[in-house]
Amino acid sequence: MAHWVRFERNGAAGFGRLDGERITVCEGDMFAGATETGDTVDLADVTLLTPCVPSKLIALWNNSRSAAEKQGLDQPEYPLFFIKPPNTYLPAGGVIRKPAAYDGRVIYEAELGIVIGRACKDADPVEAADAIFGYTCVNDVTAMQLLAADPSFPQWARAKGFDTFGAFGPSIVTDTDISGSAIKAELNGRERQNYAVSDLFMQPAEIVSHLSAAMTLNPGDLIACGTGPGALPMKPGATIDIIIDGIGTLSNSYDA
Repeated sequence: MAHWVRFERNGAAGFGRLDGERITVCEGDMFAGATETGDTVDLADVTLLTPCVPSKLIALWNNSRSAAEKQGLDQPEYPLFFIKPPNTYLPAGGVIRKPAAYDGRVIYEAELGIVIGRACKDADPVEAADAIFGYTCVNDVTAMQLLAADPSFPQWARAKGFDTFGAFGPSIVTDTDISGSAIKAELNGRERQNYAVSDLFMQPAEIVSHLSAAMTLNPGDLIACGTGPGALPMKPGATIDIIIDGIGTLSNSYDA
């Protein structure tokens, strides 16, 4: 198991493996043969960035059995998804900001994130599993009242595409079994979401296989697997923690 992070130090970006409070600095390509430089750095001396820079963040909707039961939804035959643009990307410790022109509710959504490690197109489930580099924590933030603001056109891209609305990190964890993990959200320290990876209708390899039939998945691309029940609005000044067993904790604040 390795925890891969990207960081900024003295105005320059770098990456490496996190072990406790120290980072072993690497060079090359995180996804294709990274090598150690011989340098280490204290976590306290750097600023963490998002652990990868996806060409696209694909996020699923209605992929939780328990959430579907609460909402009276059927299991989909194919992943129902939307894409969050790069302006949404926010690292651990960053501030989720409410859009100035929006006065409605902003909700958190705790999700498992799949990080792609190699180019993947029309992959069967075995090939799809091999294309998964690792996993991270995702907070798929949503301006909830915009989704159905216009009855003629559900506004997924607008509601989920604001700056800072795609928080993920702090690391990518590789060579780990997440099948028995729980995905949790804590709002100001109070648990609000707690559902199992096994609650997902479609598991990671199946998701990757299906999505690769629709588009080429590139190294560093991120797939958010959909959220379970318990996603609620945040108030300015709140702290929201996304916690996944074996992966870590993504902590962000929310402000107007």
